Amino acid sequence: MASDQLQVLNALDVAKTQWYHFTAIIIAGMGFFTDAYDLFCISLVTKLLGRIYYHVEGSPKPGTLPPNVAAAVNGVAFCGTIVGQLFFGWLGDKLGRKKVYGMTLMVMVTCSVASGLSFGHEPKAVMSTLCFFRFWLGFGIGGDYPLSATIMAEYANKKTRGAFIAAVFAMQGFGIMAGGIFAIIISSVFEAKFPAPAYADDALGSTVSQADFVWRIVLMVGAIPAAMTYYSRSKMPETARYTALVAKDVKQAASDMSRVLQVQIETEQQEVESKEFSLFSKEFMRRHGLHLLGTTSTWFLLDIAFFSQNLFQKDIYSAIGWIPPAQTMNAIQEVFKIACAQTIIALCSAVPGYWFTVAFIDVIGRFTIQIMGFFFMMVFMFALAIPYNHWTHKENRIGFVIMYSLTFFFANFGPNATTFIVPAEIFPARFGSTCHGISAASGKVGAIVGAFGFLYLSQSPDKDKTDAGYPPGIGVRNSLIMLGVVNFLGFLFTFLVPEAKGKSLEEMSGENEDNDNNIRTVPIV
Repeated sequence: MASDQLQVLNALDVAKTQWYHFTAIIIAGMGFFTDAYDLFCISLVTKLLGRIYYHVEGSPKPGTLPPNVAAAVNGVAFCGTIVGQLFFGWLGDKLGRKKVYGMTLMVMVTCSVASGLSFGHEPKAVMSTLCFFRFWLGFGIGGDYPLSATIMAEYANKKTRGAFIAAVFAMQGFGIMAGGIFAIIISSVFEAKFPAPAYADDALGSTVSQADFVWRIVLMVGAIPAAMTYYSRSKMPETARYTALVAKDVKQAASDMSRVLQVQIETEQQEVESKEFSLFSKEFMRRHGLHLLGTTSTWFLLDIAFFSQNLFQKDIYSAIGWIPPAQTMNAIQEVFKIACAQTIIALCSAVPGYWFTVAFIDVIGRFTIQIMGFFFMMVFMFALAIPYNHWTHKENRIGFVIMYSLTFFFANFGPNATTFIVPAEIFPARFGSTCHGISAASGKVGAIVGAFGFLYLSQSPDKDKTDAGYPPGIGVRNSLIMLGVVNFLGFLFTFLVPEAKGKSLEEMSGENEDNDNNIRTVPIV
């Protein structure tokens, strides 16, 4: 660490863990809880939407969303997220983290509520409304990624910074689980109040008119946790690193941090005259070009694998018989079964994986966790794919679910967490939010590739066995092999990413070397 590092930043780096750190984790984490709920709850209700709005009279199977509609409903929020990550990431560096942080929540609250409303009752009108508001919901969610990560990194001490950022991200696991649990409760209540026969017994009667409220309630409830944290976000001070290094007001930074961390920071005014270079300039590319390539490529590859599994796990469960055939259930029972499956997977693999990262990231480091995660995801993908026919037999279902859960565990105790953490730690403060936004947007491009690609690729090669409206694909087995290869590429690109364990943000970004000869201490008047 440079001997003349700004005193306020040094105080942050060596500060003991105290209550304010946990408050920041909760405030930022509730945003991520909402992000995960909103992004993943759509997968709980897509089958229901198909039954309600795309019923085909006389069909032996319940209605399903046409391929283009399914792709739009599942993917439009990701498109909004990409735009939000880039826009709010850039804005967070221009205006400050605090000013932008509340905006993202208001967008999320408004659009969560609006996505449960629709103009008209025709399928086209309902789906158009849903897609419109889910795009803007994604826009708000996108802003939460760079801002939450950067704020937590800039508040934390260097000893436990990884665990703090990981704890914010770990709230995603609870969000996924909450979506499943809430859908279980709502579907149970509606099933008790409005019982209906299975589709095979009465095709039209299996979807009661009240089922239309189920998906709307599930989507709209996502507004509640976001609204609850708005006031707390508005009271957070700007981060000291932004105030000192970007706004160049060290006195204000010292005052803010003295108050929230309850430590006395010497009130000398240190004027920072750091070496200026712009984003994507030759100097930036020389220092951080490979780092940015590392963070964008690993996040891109991780999300191809992660989201292809997560969004369409209900289809995988159906393929191996874990969820009964659709025609043997009514519409609300199907929501219940899908929600149970998602909740079990989240509880058994996703949530533990996130918290393993929290526990070990500042012990074994980001690089080790990421390389290990990609390796084991690759191993388990191939272990699922190569003997795939073995797993489809009824007596082997539990083994399939265990293997599938382990891929999730090592995604979350692995690159799903570290790709979020590292970009917040390795870039200069004035580009921190922007570079995190670029990395995260690259990830969401991967999510779109994974989600849409898997929709089509996982279809049976036999055109008589494909879902309605889909062309033949390469089948689930070959899709899983492709995902194994994707994880192998992620393993390789991880070698471009530096280790930030135990180092200050200024050491990682090179801002110390810029400031070594450019800090003047002047008395406060």
